[in-house]
Amino acid sequence: METTKTAAEKLAERKARLLDLHKKRQEARTDNHQEVVAEDARKKLPKNWEARKRQAEWILADDKAREEAQAAGKDYERLKLLEVSAVDADRIEKKKKRKDNPDLGFSTYEAQTARQYNRLVKTMPARDMEKYERQKEELGDAFYGGAHTTLHSRTKDTPGAINKMVTDLEEQIERRKKYSRRRIYNDDADVDFINERNSKFNKKLNRFYNEHTAEIKQNLERGTAI
Repeated sequence: METTKTAAEKLAERKARLLDLHKKRQEARTDNHQEVVAEDARKKLPKNWEARKRQAEWILADDKAREEAQAAGKDYERLKLLEVSAVDADRIEKKKKRKDNPDLGFSTYEAQTARQYNRLVKTMPARDMEKYERQKEELGDAFYGGAHTTLHSRTKDTPGAINKMVTDLEEQIERRKKYSRRRIYNDDADVDFINERNSKFNKKLNRFYNEHTAEIKQNLERGTAI
């Protein structure tokens, strides 16, 4: 037998539902506000913040694992190597080599000059301090050079220094040959240029328009063009 609810009970239930809905709305409003604040805070962070955070977490985890290994009397570096695969080990080794030799090719003429200077300095022998002091005494103020200093008649290069310079120049010439090889000319190729610059221009045109102008060119060569 169903019991009929009084008007007061129905009103109380409605008030309870309304209160529950109001509570949920307040919770949703609070959550939305917190999310907006968090998103605004994320936008104000540096662009590399996520990467820096991951790096910091990795450093903390690495330090913790190192302390645990030391407490257990184990070699942490050896344990790390046991977890590295062959592919990762090869990648790490290549990365180390790139760091050891950061010169990846020509960038600017200033950088090229600096590389050449550093290379020549590395090949220089140890300084002979006795010879240095002797030349300093012989040349006097002219030893340091100046705007009006002439040393051509007062100094003389040794045969060993001259031979070393010649050897270095020959090595430079050989290296340049490897990087500036001239393309071999094909005697059977059609001559449709008047100089090398015109030849390069014609090759560039052929790359883009050869398939569209091949028939016209053949007709001109046969003399059947209209």
